[in-house]
Amino acid sequence: MNAIVNISRLLKSKLARTGLSSFKGGVHPPQHKLESTTSPIRSVTLPKHLVLPLRQHVGNVSKLQVAAGDHVLKGQLLAKADGQVSAAVHAPTSGVIASIGNQLIPHPSGLPDISITLEADGRDQWIEHQALDYLSMSKPELLDHLREAGVVGLGGATFPSHIKLREDARHPVRTLIINGAECEPYISCDDMLMRERADEIVRGIEIMRYLLDAEVCAIGIEDNKPEAIQAMREAVAKSAIAIDVIAVPTIYPGGGAKQLIKVITGKEVPSGRLPTEIGVQCFNVATAYSVHRVVNHGEPVISRIVTVTGNVARPGNYEALLGMSISELVQLAGGRAEDGDLVMGGPMMGFNLPSAAVPVVKATNCIIVPSAEMFPQPEPALPCIRCTRCADVCPVNLQPQELYWFSKSQNLEKASEYNIFDCIECGCCTYVCPSNIPLVQYYRYAKSEIIAQDRAKEAADIARERNEFRLMRIEREKQERAQKHAQKAAGAKAEAGGDSAAEAAKKAAIAAAVERAKAQKAEVVAKNTEEVSPRVEAEIAKIEARRAQKPELSGQPEQTELFAEKQEPAVTSAVEQMDGTQLLSKEKQPTEEAK
Repeated sequence: MNAIVNISRLLKSKLARTGLSSFKGGVHPPQHKLESTTSPIRSVTLPKHLVLPLRQHVGNVSKLQVAAGDHVLKGQLLAKADGQVSAAVHAPTSGVIASIGNQLIPHPSGLPDISITLEADGRDQWIEHQALDYLSMSKPELLDHLREAGVVGLGGATFPSHIKLREDARHPVRTLIINGAECEPYISCDDMLMRERADEIVRGIEIMRYLLDAEVCAIGIEDNKPEAIQAMREAVAKSAIAIDVIAVPTIYPGGGAKQLIKVITGKEVPSGRLPTEIGVQCFNVATAYSVHRVVNHGEPVISRIVTVTGNVARPGNYEALLGMSISELVQLAGGRAEDGDLVMGGPMMGFNLPSAAVPVVKATNCIIVPSAEMFPQPEPALPCIRCTRCADVCPVNLQPQELYWFSKSQNLEKASEYNIFDCIECGCCTYVCPSNIPLVQYYRYAKSEIIAQDRAKEAADIARERNEFRLMRIEREKQERAQKHAQKAAGAKAEAGGDSAAEAAKKAAIAAAVERAKAQKAEVVAKNTEEVSPRVEAEIAKIEARRAQKPELSGQPEQTELFAEKQEPAVTSAVEQMDGTQLLSKEKQPTEEAK
């Protein structure tokens, strides 16, 4: 361990002499790169079938554009990008879509995901494609082409590159850094790409610089790759733009984006921030190469360079089609593919594949076929002795021992306070731990739990907002209904007021008519009542009494009575006169008989 610290001090003094900066920590594991760099990049035979997962990038899953039974050509769009944070998937060869469904993918979870199975027809027939005149295109249009061509970061992160290549007025990019460090042991695909295709990488860098309008451009390559450094320097000498090729010291994880930025520019990316906020953007050399193939050849991303090394007869780098079975690739290298043994990535940050039959994807940069001698079984973990060696080698200035205790005790809030998400999971702490504690595994667990809690909290907040909105909507609808009812009642009341006024006027007219009838009646004087006998007067008095009593008995005169009273007084007088005449005739009759 003292040797590691001494080497780190020597590196810092060397950087001071060369004008480069340094970052804290880092380790020097065995490289094991020579085994795979003794032969040029090899081509592979055309596979009979390919499995293409739709999730080969960070962000949204691509949208299917084909169905089972469709015949497709090489380079044809199979699934388009869904939104900005997404990338397209294309056919690596011509053939027929055999099926679409869930299949195992190369992921630490070992879970299946939606994938397209393509049966090759053997003709390898391309679609019509041509180069783009990017200088005559608008930058947004060119970025759309990169998005639809499926360009992502091929250093392992697979973040959609068109997003990183957008100009941002708030954080303009002044420095463009191309990452050719490739610090992880065993991996040599970028090294061989720079040796053999340096000119094409530079063409891609020119396009990237055009999009970002960067003032400075530099390529960082670890000094353990002299052939790649020489090839890149010869290629940039032919370029029309100024590009610096910088040999950086070999130290792990010197190929991390933030660490390489610190070494080359001396600027440190703040915690929780992005490199663009300090005016720097970083891309992998393989990403620059894919940009060149898209723009200058019209070819989407359908293949990549993969290092196959370890316990194989022919270790080397192979240009494999995306979707090719990893077991076939291992067999081409002269190895045996057994489930659960293969490692994708390097020994520091890689993971065991769930099956040897999983396909090559855009993130597949290396396949290691291990042996018992290469990777012996880890010794049992012992209690932490608080030696702080993990803190000494941490390249992002964290306290790994504290994060270990917080993660183990599930004190996630405290782990967040100690910036656990700044951890790049490089494995330096695990590499130097004398107690053989798998520290990175604890950090990954804590991160996943924090993310799950944040998602649950976000879902709860969304549900609460929806419920509050629902209650607000119900209350609003209730108020609207009450307002409508109030308006309706007011209208009915107004209509009722109009009807009552008309009814009152009608009743008043009837009452006036009744009064007139009464007045007319009062003015009528009975005729033929003079000089009548007492008997006739008695009869008349009885009739008048009955007339006076009838309204009192009925309370209120009916319509027929009112109608009768409305008749002319002459009718009543006639009746009365008739009654009086009859009485007179009866009274006079004896007199006439007497006569």
